[in-house]
Amino acid sequence: MLLALLSPLIVALLAAMAVNMTVSPADRGGFLYREPRVSRGRLFGLLKFRTLKRDVLDQMRGADGHARLYEADPDNLTWTGRRLLKPWYLDEVPQLLNVLRGDMSLVGPRPWPPEMVRRQDAEGRDYRNRIPAGLTGPAQVTKGEATLFEDLDVLYLERWSTLSSWALVRFDLQILWRTVVVIARGEGLNF
Repeated sequence: MLLALLSPLIVALLAAMAVNMTVSPADRGGFLYREPRVSRGRLFGLLKFRTLKRDVLDQMRGADGHARLYEADPDNLTWTGRRLLKPWYLDEVPQLLNVLRGDMSLVGPRPWPPEMVRRQDAEGRDYRNRIPAGLTGPAQVTKGEATLFEDLDVLYLERWSTLSSWALVRFDLQILWRTVVVIARGEGLNF
């Protein structure tokens, strides 16, 4: 339902990206890319609109890195990545397909890259193997707060384990509403 509702926005974003790629050769490449992530102990390809320039994306893949490290530098971003996709979290919209496929849920802990999950597992924190990752969650809606992301993920795991079904639905709906507020404020990366 969300994909159908957002289809005009998706078409507009694809058009903006196409114009950007036509005008700027350095920004040319695919519209989407996949990044390996873990959800409920399974590896999957997290879909995102491409915000990184083609050469930077190739460099990231060669280093087995993940986008967040490269997106912090505005010179690495395409024009649409810098002006539209990152400030409004619109690069995340394709993840609705991941939700539809069952790779992740709408709400849950952040989907982490495999290497980070392996390090966490080695330290005895294996919750990413027990719960589906979420498109949004407590960690994504607490911009500017001093709480560690991992603590917020653990908080969600505790709620997921202890709340009744309806209480968890209410909690997830609160997080979804807070997500809408964060997106409406444009609190993503701004350069």
